[in-house]
Amino acid sequence: VRFPEDLEDDSTTFNPEYSHQVFGDDEVAFGYKGLKILLYYIAGNLSTLFRIEYTSKVNEKFDCVEADDVESKIREIIPPGFCTNTDDFVSLLEKEVNFKPFGMLLHTYSVHNEEAGEDITYQIYKADMTCPGFREYHERLQTFLMWFIETASFIDVDDERWNYFLVFEKYNKDGATLFATVGYMTVYNYYVYPDKTRPRVSQMLILPPFQGEGHGAQLLETVHRYYMSSPTVLDITAEDPSENYVKLRDFVHVKLCQDLLCFSPGKLMQGFSQEMVMEAQQKLKINKQHTRRVYEILRLRATDMGDAEQSRSYRLDVKRRLIGPYKKKQRELAKMRRCLRPEELTNQLNQIDLNMQHEQLEESFQQLVSDYRRVLERLAQA
Repeated sequence: VRFPEDLEDDSTTFNPEYSHQVFGDDEVAFGYKGLKILLYYIAGNLSTLFRIEYTSKVNEKFDCVEADDVESKIREIIPPGFCTNTDDFVSLLEKEVNFKPFGMLLHTYSVHNEEAGEDITYQIYKADMTCPGFREYHERLQTFLMWFIETASFIDVDDERWNYFLVFEKYNKDGATLFATVGYMTVYNYYVYPDKTRPRVSQMLILPPFQGEGHGAQLLETVHRYYMSSPTVLDITAEDPSENYVKLRDFVHVKLCQDLLCFSPGKLMQGFSQEMVMEAQQKLKINKQHTRRVYEILRLRATDMGDAEQSRSYRLDVKRRLIGPYKKKQRELAKMRRCLRPEELTNQLNQIDLNMQHEQLEESFQQLVSDYRRVLERLAQA
C-alpha cells in the first residue's frame, strides 16, 4: 500500500503460493463460508493491517463442531503491533514519508517500466540488527517467507553472523521521494578453518509484484560483489537452493565469469581446468562445483553443435561428469559380486539396469543443455 486508494484496488493484491506452514498440509481453514484473510502492508516500513471477513461460520452450539481459529494462526506469524482498523492504518501511511532504507547503500540501478513509460530507480542496501528500527522491520518482512518459500523458518536474529541485503524502489508521492520494499536476502557467515568465512545464502525473496523484472539477479550479483572485496571470504554457497534459484545463480555466475581470461573460447575448448577453479574462487568467490557449471554453459556457447565432432566432444565432456553417480553404483556392484549369494546378486542387478542408466544419462544431459540454453538466451538480452 502506497496510497489510501490502494486499499480498495484489487490489482495491487497478490495471493500466497503456500499456506501449509500455517494451515497444515491440506491448506484448509475449516468452518467458514466466504472466508477472506486480508493482510495489508505499507510499502516501505511494512506496518500491517490484518482483517478477517466471512459471510457465515459454523456454530458449536448448533452445529456441534468448532471453526478453526484462523486469527490465532495468523497472529502466530505476524508480530504484535499490527492494525485492525483501517483509519489507524491510513494515519500510519501518512507518516511513510519519514521512512528511509536501513544500512549501507551498495548498488543503484534502474529498470524501464512499460506501463509507466519511464525508468524506475532501485537501490540495494546491506543492513544489520544495529540499525535503529531494523529489528522490528525485519520481523514484519520475514512474515512473507511463510507464504512464498515452501520450507521457510524464521532465523535467530541475535546471531551476529547474519547479513541482510535489502532491495527498495524509489518512488514519488506529492513531490517527496519515498521507498517501497521489493525483496531481500539473508546470508549466514560460516567459519572455515583457520581464518576464512563461507557466506551461505539462506533465504531470498522478491515480492510477487516485482518478480520477473531482474531484481533477483541484481541482488545476487551485488551480494557477490560485496563479498568479492573481502580477502577472508573463501566462496559463497546456498542452503537447499530451489530450481529457480539455481537458474538465477547460473546466470549471475556466467555473467561474472565470461570476461575472465581462463574462460576464453580457446581455453574452453581445451576442457575444464584447475586455472578456472582458482580464478573463479579467488576473484569471484565461486566454488569448484559452480565453476564447473559455468564452464559447461560457456563451452556450449563456444561450441558449434551442428558440427558432429564438436558436438560429440561436448556431450562426452558433460556426460563424464554426470556419470559419477552411476560409476559409484558400478563400484558397489563389484563389491556385491564378492559378498552376495547368487539370488541376492540377481535382485540387486535387476535394480541396476544398464540400459536404463544410459537412458537416464541422456535425459539428464538433454535437460541440462536446455537449461543452459535459457541462461545463454538471457545473457544475450542482458
